Amino acid sequence: MNPTKPLVTAKWLSEALSAKSTKIRVLDVSWYIASDIDRRKQFQEKHIPGAQFFDIVECCDKSSPYAHTLPPPKEFGDYVGQLGISNDTHVVIYDIQPKLPMLSSPRVWWMFRVFGHEKVSVLEGGLTTWVNEGHPVTSEITEVTKTDFDVKYQSQLLAGFDDMVANIDSQIVQVMDARPAVQFVGNPEENDVQGKRTGHTPGAKNIPFLNLFNTETRNFKPPGELREIYKSSGIDLSRRLVASCGVGIAACIDAFGAFLAGKEDVAIYDGSWQEYGQKATAEQVAKAWSIG
Repeated sequence: MNPTKPLVTAKWLSEALSAKSTKIRVLDVSWYIASDIDRRKQFQEKHIPGAQFFDIVECCDKSSPYAHTLPPPKEFGDYVGQLGISNDTHVVIYDIQPKLPMLSSPRVWWMFRVFGHEKVSVLEGGLTTWVNEGHPVTSEITEVTKTDFDVKYQSQLLAGFDDMVANIDSQIVQVMDARPAVQFVGNPEENDVQGKRTGHTPGAKNIPFLNLFNTETRNFKPPGELREIYKSSGIDLSRRLVASCGVGIAACIDAFGAFLAGKEDVAIYDGSWQEYGQKATAEQVAKAWSIG
């Protein structure tokens, strides 16, 4: 079992940074859905002291036709090494968004894990909670020394299109879909964020990622409540499980929630609906009437 806590509080991080006894690297991984916000400029204007900026759009497979899919292992290792991260670094990730302070953090948390780095945590409540609790922010950019990061690829945490198609008949692996219900059920009047058809992989269960958050605090619900959400949605956390969504971001939120609930080996279908909705035949797409 991974001894690193998946969630850390602002108080914990503040004390750890002050003690300077633990090798910690803080990353701002903010990302927005369909937004023209300059994320790097936003980081430069305000961030946790010592933090570095991790760009999901930059650290990806640029040869893929799909948005921000996983980069090749060596490219990931080189990218995080330039951020001063080595294999003994405890990486703490945060978002800057006030309305949804943990949107992209689970994605980068999963990226580190799929490349073999278990010392990674998400800052609970993101920068919003950090500021609200009185901790400092800065515009000063900290220079870091490039280090070596040895990738240990964990293929079991990743699923592809062929895996999803093969599972239609076998149903060996459970699939949970983190998209909003209107996209999942295949409403003919609605398109997803890529403008493609809606629907879902046959047999998948819909767990909209927003359901995992407390509506007031926007923090993740307690583990017991999360377990009940998965159970009531038809997900058995003792069985193999793959998460999917629209573009591979929200799926990681569902996987992170499952991790908090005790399921630590959820795989991500990285191409998600941006790939499946384009490649699948009509027979490989389920609509509302197939929900059971």
